Amino acid sequence: MVAFVQKSTKRWHKIAFWGRKTPVISILILTSICFVAIFAPYIAPYSPIKGSLSKNLVPPAWIEGGSRAHLLGTDHLGRDILSRLIYGARVSLTVSLLAVFFSGTVGTIIGLTAGYFGGFTENLLMRFTDIGLSMPMILMAMVLVAGLGPSYFNVILVIVMLLWPRYARQVRGETLSIKEREFIDLARVAGSSGFRIVYRHVFPNVIPTLLVLATLQVSYVIIMEASLSFLGVGIPPPTPSWGAMVSDGRGVINSAWWVFLFPGIAVFLTVLAGNLLGDWLRDRIDPKLRQV
Repeated sequence: MVAFVQKSTKRWHKIAFWGRKTPVISILILTSICFVAIFAPYIAPYSPIKGSLSKNLVPPAWIEGGSRAHLLGTDHLGRDILSRLIYGARVSLTVSLLAVFFSGTVGTIIGLTAGYFGGFTENLLMRFTDIGLSMPMILMAMVLVAGLGPSYFNVILVIVMLLWPRYARQVRGETLSIKEREFIDLARVAGSSGFRIVYRHVFPNVIPTLLVLATLQVSYVIIMEASLSFLGVGIPPPTPSWGAMVSDGRGVINSAWWVFLFPGIAVFLTVLAGNLLGDWLRDRIDPKLRQV
């Protein structure tokens, strides 16, 4: 019995260590979602916005009353759940990637400027950053989107406005450490300007941190977009969104559980895979964590 337990423990330790080195499952999930999002028009069996009331609330194919024509069933308007999930992946990934890219760009520029040049510039930029970090994200996003009006562009704009302070604070801290190193002093002695030093020497050294932060923020933005769509102030209908699909299932949660369950699982798996990949990147990039 003891030998069996020791053998099982070693086996699970080996599996955990292998997964620690390469998060294969997370990569497969994210790759599959990206593939589905890119080729949605060719993969989805039906239109995501057109339905038939005569086929509303059809259960999944493996349940009595289900149909193979709709593998995951239909919603209250007769729209195919699988097709809406596929197109919803495109919406969620597009919003998250664009929001992370633009917020990361703005936050990185502000963080580099504040951290390297210091003085009044740093104090001014960091006070704006502190104000941004003190705001409740979901509440402010709801207020701003409601004021601007629900739309694809406004959702991305609001998320960028609320997300850039996280990048600015992190990059500023990295810059304060990097600018005290010897190769920065050598660049100053060589006559390089401040902007050249920031671009050629400081920025490349903060890229690993940005990669980890961006990977984690993609999952956060997906949750935020889904939350806004669930509350009715996100991507406007009839555009398919995972959050809106969950919201559609609230009224039929007892009789048609599949309407909200499958988009909820999609959000859960995507966010979990993104977080695991971000943790792995952090462990691989940070020398201290890599040695542990």
